[in-house]
Amino acid sequence: MKIKIPENVNIIINTLVSRGYSAYAVGGCIRDSVMGTLPHDWDICTSARPEEILSALGKHNVIESGLKHGTVTVHFGDELYEITTFRADGAYTDNRHPENVIFIRSLRDDLARRDFTVNAMAYNEAEGLCDYFGGTDDIRDKVIRCVGDPDKRFNEDALRILRALRFASRLGFEIERNTSDSIRRNSGLLRNISVERIASELVGILDGEYCERILMEYTDVLSVFIPEIQPMIGLEQRNPHHVYDVWTHTVKVIVNSPHGRLMRLAALLHDIAKPRCATVDEKGIGHFHGHPALGAEMAGKILKRLHFDNDTIDKVRLLIKYHDLRPQPEPKQVRRLISKTGTEMFLPLMELKKADAMGQNPETIKEKLEYTDRLEQMYRELTADGSEFNIKTLAINGNDLISLGISPGREIGRLLKEMLELVIEGGIRNDREELLREVRRRIDSDTKV
Repeated sequence: MKIKIPENVNIIINTLVSRGYSAYAVGGCIRDSVMGTLPHDWDICTSARPEEILSALGKHNVIESGLKHGTVTVHFGDELYEITTFRADGAYTDNRHPENVIFIRSLRDDLARRDFTVNAMAYNEAEGLCDYFGGTDDIRDKVIRCVGDPDKRFNEDALRILRALRFASRLGFEIERNTSDSIRRNSGLLRNISVERIASELVGILDGEYCERILMEYTDVLSVFIPEIQPMIGLEQRNPHHVYDVWTHTVKVIVNSPHGRLMRLAALLHDIAKPRCATVDEKGIGHFHGHPALGAEMAGKILKRLHFDNDTIDKVRLLIKYHDLRPQPEPKQVRRLISKTGTEMFLPLMELKKADAMGQNPETIKEKLEYTDRLEQMYRELTADGSEFNIKTLAINGNDLISLGISPGREIGRLLKEMLELVIEGGIRNDREELLREVRRRIDSDTKV
C-alpha cells in the first residue's frame, strides 16, 4: 500500500534517516490514510533520542516540549509536527500516566504499547506500511481492538476506555468482543481520570456519526461518571406522545440534534430530570411535570462536575429549561419566548425542539415539526429589524429616563420593564421616541393622581 505523505513530513523523516535513525509517520494519520480519509495531523516516531532529534533538526524551529517523555515539536512552515522517540513505558500507578519511559530502538516494541490496532501502524516511503498487529485487517472489518491484552491496556490508561467508544462512534466500527468485555470490567477505573479529559471524550462520543449504537450499548460505562443516566434506562413514559423509554428517547434526540458540543450536551441532558418527576394519573397516563426546570438545575450540576466552561453550562441550562415550552406561533407569545432566550439561542432551541419531536411518537412528528417551523418563521419576521425584546436592546435606557427627571433607583427599573412588556405585548414599537412619549404620559398621569 502506498500512502501519500506531505512534503514537510517526508523532509523530517528523510533528515532523520540520513543521520542513521529510523523514522516513520505513525498513528492516526496512517489509520486515516488507510481508510482513504484526509488526516488532520501528522505525527512522527523515530529511533533517535530527543537530543539526537534536536541535533538533526537544529536548523528548524524545534520546540523542546515533552522531552521527558521523548517528544519534541517541530515548527515547519505553517505546521507543527510532534516527533516522539520509540519508547517502552514504565509502571502505571494512576491508570493514566507511566512513572517513567525507556527509550528503545525497536519500532515494533514501540507500536506494541499503543492503544488499538488501527492506531498501531507506521509508514515511510522506503519501507512502506509497517503493520505488526493487524490494523489494516481491523480497518477492513471495521473493528476496534486493543493491541495485546485489553485489561493491561485499560489499566495502563483508563481513558482508552472512552477513546474506544469515541473511535467506534466516529468511525462506525464494532468494538471487538474481548475489548468490549474488558471495557465493562474496567469501567470503574474512569473514576481515576481527570474530569476534563472525560468531558472531552464524552463530547467526541456524542458528536460521532454513529453514536446511537454506542450510547445504547455502553450506557453502563457512561453512568460511571454521569450516574443520573441510570434511572432513565427502561423508564417507560406511558404517554401517547412517546413510544420509547426515557433513555432510548434521549439517544434518538441526540442523533437528530445538530452536531457540536452545545446541542449534543443539551440533547443528552434535556430529560435528565424525568425519573425524579415521573407520575402516573388515574387513567394510567405518565406525566413529568416540572422536569425542564429541574433538568436545567441538574444539568448545571453535572456539567460543572465535569468542569465544562460557564458559557456552555449557561446555554445548555437555558435550552433545557425552555425545551418543553409550547407557545402559540403568534407575535405576542413568540416575542415573549425571544425575551427569555435571546436571539442567539432561539434557533438552537428550535433545533432541540425538532430533535425532541423526532424522538417521540412517529405519528406526531410531522405535526410537531410543522409547528416548530411556524415558530421559526414568526421569529424571523419579528427580528428582521434587529429586535431582541429584552431590556438591553430596548430603544431607551436608564439615562434617557434620568434626563426626564426620574431619580436613579427602582423606579427606572420598573419603568423599563413596563416598556419592555408593552413591546412584547405588541402595544408599542421598540422605537425611542414612542417609548419616551409613553414614559412621559405615565409620569404625567402619576403626577395628576
